[in-house]
Amino acid sequence: MISRRLILAAALSFAAVPALAQEKLSVVATFSILGDFVKNVGGDRIALTTLVGPDGDAHVYSATPADAKNLAASRVVFMNGLGFEGWIDRLIKASGTKAQIVTATRGIKARRMAGGHDHGHSHGHDHDHDHDEFDPHAWQSVANAKVYVTNIRDALIKADPAGKAEYEANTTAYLARLDALDKEIKTAIAGIPAARRKVITSHDAFAYFKATYGIDFVAPQGVSTESEASAKDVAQIIRQIKARKIPAVFLENVSDPRLAKRIADETGAKIGGTLYSDALSDEQGPAPTYIDMMRHNLRQFADALMS
Repeated sequence: MISRRLILAAALSFAAVPALAQEKLSVVATFSILGDFVKNVGGDRIALTTLVGPDGDAHVYSATPADAKNLAASRVVFMNGLGFEGWIDRLIKASGTKAQIVTATRGIKARRMAGGHDHGHSHGHDHDHDHDEFDPHAWQSVANAKVYVTNIRDALIKADPAGKAEYEANTTAYLARLDALDKEIKTAIAGIPAARRKVITSHDAFAYFKATYGIDFVAPQGVSTESEASAKDVAQIIRQIKARKIPAVFLENVSDPRLAKRIADETGAKIGGTLYSDALSDEQGPAPTYIDMMRHNLRQFADALMS
């Protein structure tokens, strides 16, 4: 026979469940790489929705009514900024969200694209830039990734002060992993002969990587996959490859591979594999996290340029 004491203890334990349950902070990230940063900082305290998922191209994404509902229900919305999500301002307005809108690139020294030249520019505004001015692919430098992460930490603490200690601990642990990644990339690239650190990519997503780590990238498309390379651009690229003896052409997971394959066919440069530039892979792929993505791309560069 069950004792009254046991029944009372069971009743009290069930009654305590709702009080103990932590209501998670509802958070939205615009694309998969940013979502991974947010997940690493937010941990178990957040419920994360990522709008543009694995292998998705945020340059050309079309927002849905479901996206508007997700924004309306969220407490914090994280976006890249620098014109990367051309659709985000319309979506924010349509959703009527009262969420805190956070530009994760805030404070990063953005690279200016005007006239085909890169110039440093300290970015301090939220969403008033477009691709014609600045290169949005700031995450391709691990030093910049660390800025994303600290911006995310600060925003989550603002929205959920009770989680401050957890967000700070998660951030400290993740920043240590990013520091190790940065050293790994620099060491590996130092082992590639300087004369061979030249590659072709589908679109111009690697300027920050070039500036930080010293691989020279040439791309027939601009910084956005929305633009198509002209015949004149392609002809110029082919001349550059031949003149500069560029050894490898890389495909990208968010770009049509036919252009890169055509350039490889016409120049004799080899296809060096698939790079993950603007989106992660799914869980079964080689780049399900930001750190995995950077390591995968590094292996692709090393394999192609050392052989």
